[in-house]
Formats: sequence, C-alpha cells, structure tokens
Amino acid sequence: MKVAILGLGEAGTLYSSGFAAIGWEVTGFDPADTATPSDVVRFDDVSDAVAGADLVLSLTSSKVAVQAATAAAPHLSAGTTYADMNSASAAVKNDVAAAVSATVGVAFADVAVVGSVPAHGARTALVVSGSGSGTAAKHFRALDAPVEDIGGAPGDASRRKLLRSSFMKGLGALIVESTEAGAAAGAEQWVRGQIAAELSDGFDALDRLHDGTRKHAARRAVEAAASVELLDELGVRPVLAAAAAELHASLADADGRDTGELAGAYSGLPVANIGDARQRMGMVDSGIHAMWKGARTVGRARTVWTRAGDNKALQAAVAKVLPGEVIVINGHGDLNRALMGELLAERARSRGCVGMVIDGAARDIDVLKEIGFGVWARAVNPAGPYKDGPGYNDIPVAVGGVVCNPGDLVVADDDGVIIVPAAEAFGSLAGGRAVEADEAQRRAAIIAARTAS
Repeated sequence: MKVAILGLGEAGTLYSSGFAAIGWEVTGFDPADTATPSDVVRFDDVSDAVAGADLVLSLTSSKVAVQAATAAAPHLSAGTTYADMNSASAAVKNDVAAAVSATVGVAFADVAVVGSVPAHGARTALVVSGSGSGTAAKHFRALDAPVEDIGGAPGDASRRKLLRSSFMKGLGALIVESTEAGAAAGAEQWVRGQIAAELSDGFDALDRLHDGTRKHAARRAVEAAASVELLDELGVRPVLAAAAAELHASLADADGRDTGELAGAYSGLPVANIGDARQRMGMVDSGIHAMWKGARTVGRARTVWTRAGDNKALQAAVAKVLPGEVIVINGHGDLNRALMGELLAERARSRGCVGMVIDGAARDIDVLKEIGFGVWARAVNPAGPYKDGPGYNDIPVAVGGVVCNPGDLVVADDDGVIIVPAAEAFGSLAGGRAVEADEAQRRAAIIAARTAS
C-alpha cells in the first residue's frame, strides 16, 4: 500500500511515521523548505508524489487546499482515495471534492481531526464523510485511530469539527486572554493555578491550549471564522465564537507566521523562474528595479495608492504594516519627488516590513543598502515628498502594469518584481521550483558538453 502526503509539516511528519510503521510506502511533496521526515520519499513535483498512491493525505492548509487538490487531480489513479484533512468550511471541502472527483474512479474523504495531533500522533480521533469515507476509515483504523464514519457528503465531517471548534477555540482564546490579564495585573501564576485546577490534565492541558492557540493562530483563525459562519447558518447567534475568532485573527496578525512560512518556501527562488512558470504574467515592468545590488524580498502585499509625489498614505501604511509584509505603492510613476528614504525605511523595518515596491522614486539608497532594506523603484531623486494627501490603503493598486491586491505575494530580486495572486501562491511555487530544477539540469548538461569538447 502507498500513501502520498501533501504537506510535510508537524502533522505530515506524524502521519508519515504512522503509516510507515505499519509497512506502507510513504511519498511526500511540500514546496516549502521543510525538513523531510525519515520515512518519506520526497519528490519535487506533486505528480510524482501521488502517482500510484492508494491514499493521498492533504495536510497543506485550508488556504491552499483547493489549489493542492487541483494540482494533484490529473495525476491521481482510479481507486485512489483523496483525504482532505485541513480545517476548512464545508464549502471548501466541496470545492476540493469537485476538483479530485474530476478524475474518474477517485473517491473523496472529508477527514475532520477532532483531537490534538501533537499529543496523539497518527492515533488522533477523526470524523470522516464523503464517498471515500469507508475506505479512509479503514486505513486510519489500521493506525489505531478512533474513527467515526458518518458517511454523507463532503463537508459533513467538517461541520462536526466546526461545532466542536466553537467551544475548543473559544476555550483556547479565553485562556490566552485570561493569562495575559493575569500578567498585566502581576498575578499570572495565580490565574494559571485557578485555570489549571478546573482542567482534568491541569497545567499540561493549560499549557497545551495556551501555547497551541498562539503557535497555530493563523490556521486556527480560519477555522474559528468558519465556526462563526456555521453558527450563523444554523441561526445561532455566534457571540462568543465571534470573539474567539477575533482573538485568533489578532494573534495571527501580530505573529505573521503564515507569511514567514510562505517566504521561507520561496526563499532563493529567482523571480525569473516564477515568471516562466506563470507564463510571464504578473511581472512588473523593468522600469521598476532594485535600488541596490543584491536586494531580495518575499512577502504579502500591503497596498498604497497616493497622489504623485505625496507620501501621507504611505506613512499611514507604515503605521499598520505587519511583520513579513511588503508595501506596494502606486505613485503614478512620478519621478520628481522621492516617496521614501532612510527614516521611513527604519520605521517600516521596526514594524517587520521586509521591503517596498514603488511606482515612483526613492532616495537615500546608500543607507537602504547599509541597513539591508530592499526597495524597488523607478528612479532615485533627492527631493522629498509632500505630506498632504489624498491617498488610500489596502485596496487594489496598479504598479508597473500589474494589478496588486492586498495579500498578494510579492517576490523581488535583482532581476525585478513579480506579483503572484494570493490564491495561486501554492501552484506558482511548485511551478517555479520545477522550472528551477529543469534549468539547473540543462545548465549542467551544457557545462558537461563544453568540458567534454
């Protein structure tokens, strides 16, 4: 038997170990620069990883679950069960099911994880639904996992999980908030003791819920928001669920882990390779170039649209930029006044901003290089900006002939800048890595032939 695991993070590692322990062949794919579990034969392309697999586990994230399924679907075999284990809404699960079911003979299983994978590993309790629920349940029971097969349609298992999440995510959020209040009042250990006394596993449960809420805030924020939507659909007013979702979202924003993981996955991947994989679409025109040699950045877009030569809106964006974000500015291509320089760069850096892309001018480029702050602009001009406005933040902007939406992925290096739509980041990463590998192979062949001659 063969299982292919898409996503080799913490959960992927634990499930790969579980299946390897019962004698399964385990293959994997992850475009991120993550460690490869010892039991996994890792491939650079999703098609090779899923080829001939009896079971495919999607452990990516809800944000890219549909893209992962779409990329894998053409390479699945009849008789394969595709199990989506991501925490997502019923609508997302249905979209994933539609993507993989386009391949004849492929069954889909909506797998809802209803326990702590770090604590229980591959034996974590599950609820499964969908056309492939029976087969998936059999495979997971072979790992000694408690499995509740409810049959039904894609999304049914997900709904069960979200009902549970309305409580569990709320409990985690309440513990984080209460311990922070205790710390602010100088009574953190007393508050921890009070909470631990009410939990069956005491301080172990307290720390697990507290640390897990913080560590996985980005992923759990999506799940908490989906719980709110479900309660709305059911006609139950989601007062506490909405508050829990808000706290998770604020933790995710403050931490920036999602952006960090994505940036790490794209680390070192040339803009040219990404552009080739995207059929040269999304490339900002060459007039916008690096202000210093060796600059490189990857991050989510924080957008600005400002009057030519005025940086009031840019200053507002700097005040709320999040760690790992790139500020992208439509300055109407004006070259007469620099929209930013060393002082604004230092302010942006202090908030975790990783670069700026400006359809306009910049200044103080020697200092920008010295502090390692990447800026891509049309020109250098020592003249400073106006600070009167008007301007807008966090709306779609046009930069160098490309539309950039808030949250799109921005990758920039010495060659230039590319904007990757947020929904296509997963597929573009895989495509860019494939181009990179192909070019390395072809270059090696050219060098070998030259050496031989």
